[in-house]
Amino acid sequence: MEPQHFAARLVAWQRRHGRHDLPWQASTDPYRVWLSEIMLQQTQVSVVLAYYPRFLQRFPTVQALAEASEDEVLAQWDGLGYYRRARNLHRCAQQICHAHGGVFPRTAQGLQQLAGIGRSTAAAIAAFCFGERAAILDGNVKRVLGRSHALPAPVSAAAELRALWNLAERLLPEHDIQAYTQGLMDLGATVCKPRNPSCLQCPFEGDCRARQSGSGATPLFDAADGSSAQQQARDAPVKPAKTRRTQTWVLLWAENAQADTASIWLERRGATGIWPGLWCLPQFDSREQALRHAAQLGALTEHSPRPITRHALTHLDLQLEPLQVRITPTPGARDAGGNWFTLPAALALGLPAPVRKLLQTAANLAKLQDAQAVAPT
Repeated sequence: MEPQHFAARLVAWQRRHGRHDLPWQASTDPYRVWLSEIMLQQTQVSVVLAYYPRFLQRFPTVQALAEASEDEVLAQWDGLGYYRRARNLHRCAQQICHAHGGVFPRTAQGLQQLAGIGRSTAAAIAAFCFGERAAILDGNVKRVLGRSHALPAPVSAAAELRALWNLAERLLPEHDIQAYTQGLMDLGATVCKPRNPSCLQCPFEGDCRARQSGSGATPLFDAADGSSAQQQARDAPVKPAKTRRTQTWVLLWAENAQADTASIWLERRGATGIWPGLWCLPQFDSREQALRHAAQLGALTEHSPRPITRHALTHLDLQLEPLQVRITPTPGARDAGGNWFTLPAALALGLPAPVRKLLQTAANLAKLQDAQAVAPT
């Protein structure tokens, strides 16, 4: 398929059948486009649609984002997951303001030098906002190009990636780069899906090499020895299904017995592992460990378990067992790596989603109790 024919058909399809109502499509403001691109990494559009306007309301400009604290940014990101994206977003905003005078670089090459912006994301921003002929290659685009052109079997994953980048560059049109780029995204997201692709709705239905070979559901390339894609699939070794692991965490729910307003103890998690950099109820493998840690914060007056909750991560199922304790704090306890927070203050921090849910439930209950206490009898 000639590059000019590929581009022309894709652009025509996008204008007639592509997505045109996504909120970030109405703007060429690089801040808004950049934010949408980062949010959409590893996250479904339906989820981003709920977060995007709230994030913009809190941080309407790149300057506002740069001036915010990391905790404020993480709090707005709460629930989107992959929190490294939020920290890179914050770092990138600061780079733009401090090193670029608050103005985004206008080329993909310049954008790629910023924190958290890779080659494909930089190209998307440059194409949508500045009209640069720059090739994107996210997961959806790899699938579209891999199926439609059926490149020769690569000798390695690196060779495959180079071949796809070369193809993506070769297919770039001279004009209509915004519609072309959006078309690649839309086609991969809505038609050329990983499973059960809607081939009859595809502008390349009659030319797609994967469809011609009968392997439209899987982006297999032609084998070097000439064997069919179906034969490759039959001959491939069967991989055992991945089993999900389950871990039980005891969460220390420590309340300050001396505070006039309900206050709990939170600690910031490390820079690696699960929920990096977020504030959290301290986590332990057993109640005994949790109680020993609580004793370091002060004198325990009482303790009792709270209802167990469950939370699913990408690769792991967590069983969370909150252990509620009341503590008379000792001086210097906050030197232990955490701090006491009222519930409203805690909810303003960057928190893991299940911890936020626990604290929000406690805050709602406290409000109800306060309202009942002042209600006339």
